[in-house]
Amino acid sequence: MPFILACRATKGKEDPGRVNERLSTAPINRPEGTLVWIHGASVGESLLGFSLAQHLRAARPELTFLFTSATKTSADLMAKKLKAPDMHRYVPVDVPRATEAFIAGWKPNLAIFIEGEIWPNLLLATKKADIRLALVNARMTHKSAKGWLGRIKSARLLFGLFDLIMPADRRTRDAISLLVDAPLAEPGNLKLATSPLVVNQAELTALKEILGQRPVWLAASTHAGEEEIILASHCAIKRDTPDTLLILAPRHPERMLEVQAACAKHGFVPVLRSRGHIPTKDDRVWLWDTLGEMGLAMSLAPVTFMAGSLRPELSGHNPVEPIQLGSAVVSGHCVGNFLDLYQALKDEGGCVILDDTRRDRLGMVITQLLGDPRRRSRQNEAARHVIGRGGHAMVATVTALLACLEGKSS
Repeated sequence: MPFILACRATKGKEDPGRVNERLSTAPINRPEGTLVWIHGASVGESLLGFSLAQHLRAARPELTFLFTSATKTSADLMAKKLKAPDMHRYVPVDVPRATEAFIAGWKPNLAIFIEGEIWPNLLLATKKADIRLALVNARMTHKSAKGWLGRIKSARLLFGLFDLIMPADRRTRDAISLLVDAPLAEPGNLKLATSPLVVNQAELTALKEILGQRPVWLAASTHAGEEEIILASHCAIKRDTPDTLLILAPRHPERMLEVQAACAKHGFVPVLRSRGHIPTKDDRVWLWDTLGEMGLAMSLAPVTFMAGSLRPELSGHNPVEPIQLGSAVVSGHCVGNFLDLYQALKDEGGCVILDDTRRDRLGMVITQLLGDPRRRSRQNEAARHVIGRGGHAMVATVTALLACLEGKSS
């Protein structure tokens, strides 16, 4: 494992200064009192965990939180958000020696896993230490549900370790109900109940004044293979409205050189947000290569294209954040991770889902929305109505977690 982690560090996939956390050989200084451990895979799950912790602390101010995740991007983001005594550590690799050392050192009073993080050795070590386990906002794609049902004995063992399971949607509840004996709670997506992203209002006002009346659209959380389609669409948009500005925000900042090369291929020289540069009237692409500022980008753009939806293996990203900030959402059709939510939005006119990835189709939809404020307003109103239904999910989850912490049955 040290060799594998060292190789990953050379590729930017691990933090070389914190590999010892992945091996559980780093010093552990557990704070006194009740410690709640919240684990999420990456940025989205970490943000959800942070929001969940705020609600738990409102009910129990004495709680301390340990957050774990697996990606450098999420670690960098949490470092900016957390204040002592709360802390972030990298999750240990899923081998017995590392997971058992992690649990023995931190001794959390409650372990909360978010969405779909099922690591056998980590779960077994936690349960062996008699620590209560919760799986919240649990989500399964059709593919993952089919995979678990194909390994039914292992699935029943692992999902049976949890003292509390809160499914995010009906599809997940139906799948997990086949794997556990206890009844499951009614589904409720926590991401519908999270607080809007924090936006620096003074900076937002200043940037809006500089950009003036320019049409602006955002491509949020893009992945490899998507920028080509988005930039080609921007070329098509630019032919109709030459001053349109694209804010391009890759999911992983370490891909910046690759994304800059894609921009150059389409004739764009991007302005880099990380260098504090602001687009002039002659700039057409603003490369948003920073962390923790997505709310500002969404507030600047009347229209947001949610990426991660143009390739089937990506399965989409959460559209709630731009909706909360008043940005009309457009998405590709590959949204398996959020299928129920996108379907509800589409049914009520709260988003546009493209049925293909042709650049002229994407460009046409973006152009239409940018040029029609009334249509954007109607779409946003419908979208806010849909996500407003999820407010009960956070209350129900916090109530169940507090009961679980006290050792009561859910």
